[in-house]
Amino acid sequence: MDVTMAKPRLRGVSHELAFFAALGAGAVLVALAPHRTAVAAAVYALSLAIMQGTSALYHRPNWSPGPRRWMRRADHAAIFLLIAGTYTPFTLLLPAHRAAMLALAWGGAAAGILQSLFWVYAPRALMAALYIALGWAIVVFWPPLHAALGAGGLFFLVLGGVLYSIGAIIYTARHPDPSPAVFGYHEIFHVLVVAAAVCHFAVVVGVVRALR
Repeated sequence: MDVTMAKPRLRGVSHELAFFAALGAGAVLVALAPHRTAVAAAVYALSLAIMQGTSALYHRPNWSPGPRRWMRRADHAAIFLLIAGTYTPFTLLLPAHRAAMLALAWGGAAAGILQSLFWVYAPRALMAALYIALGWAIVVFWPPLHAALGAGGLFFLVLGGVLYSIGAIIYTARHPDPSPAVFGYHEIFHVLVVAAAVCHFAVVVGVVRALR
C-alpha cells in the first residue's frame, strides 16, 4: 500500500479537537476529584488525552513509511491504554473486585500493547476483536456495577461501549464510506470513538461525584 497516498481532508480532525477538549475536561475532573479518587481520575484523564492526541498526531500529517510504522504502533497501543484507563475509576466503586478488575484491564492492555508494538500490520478484524473483547470484558462485573452505577450510569456506560463497537465494525468493514476525499469510513469511526468517549467521561464524572 502506498502510505503517502492522499487521505480524506478531515482525517484526524475529530481527534485533534477531542485532544484539546480532553486536556481541559480532564484537568477539571482531576481538580474536582476528592483525594481518594484523584489518582484514578488522573489515570483515566491522561489515558484519554494520550489516545486522542496520539491518534491526531498519527492521522493528521503525511508521514513517510518509517515514522508512519512507529506512529501506527503508538496509535494502536494508545487504544489499549485508554481501555484500561477507563476501567480504573470504576474499580473505586467495587472494592471487593478491585484487584480482579485492575488485573483484567491492565493485564489485557499490556498484552494488547505488546501485540501492537511487535505486529504492526495485524489484520483489522483481529485488532477490532481485541478492542471489543477487552472493553466488553467488564460485563464480568455486571451485578456489582449495576448496583453501584444505577440505571443512568449503566445506560451511558453501555451506550459508550455500543458506539465504540459500531466504530470498530465500520473500521474493519471500511463501510460506509460516504466521501472518500473528505469524510470517509475512518472519519465515521473516529466520530463514534469521540462520542463514546464523551459517554464514558460522563459516567466517570458521576463516579467521582458519588465518592466525594
